[in-house]
Amino acid sequence: MASITIGGNPCTTSGVLPAAGNQAANLRLVNIEMANVQLSDYQGQKLVLNIFPSVNTGVCAQSVRTFNQEAAELENTKVLCISRDLPFALTAFCGAEGIDKVETLSDFRFRDTGDHFGVELQDGPFQGLLARAVVVLDEKGVVLHQELVSEIANEPNYKAALEALMDA
Repeated sequence: MASITIGGNPCTTSGVLPAAGNQAANLRLVNIEMANVQLSDYQGQKLVLNIFPSVNTGVCAQSVRTFNQEAAELENTKVLCISRDLPFALTAFCGAEGIDKVETLSDFRFRDTGDHFGVELQDGPFQGLLARAVVVLDEKGVVLHQELVSEIANEPNYKAALEALMDA
């Protein structure tokens, strides 16, 4: 378990993020067409996993916007924005915001992100949702960088995530 805060109040997660150098679990997720996908479907591409509680909060929405801007510049890299929001909500948000460079995926059906990446919140007001985290994977699914944001109201360190891609 890891500890983070929500509004300064302590909360725990279901585990810990996979360490740099480890193979990431082959998460099962749901895309906006309600089809099941897996991380292995993206084999051969670098991945930035932008994990967050809900796109309907200001900081989560900003992380999707920021990674959408940055994704346009990345070669052989896909940014996957992952939450437990239903695909309908993710589609509505992206349509309203003009988000078209990232892919939004939902963890609602299988809950693999919380289980295998240890980011499901175990207590507090967001219990059952995902903590804010970024995981960067190479073309073979090996973790290059990971960050569990210590205060859920804070944005992730975009620069560190993007630099991990450049160093790979």
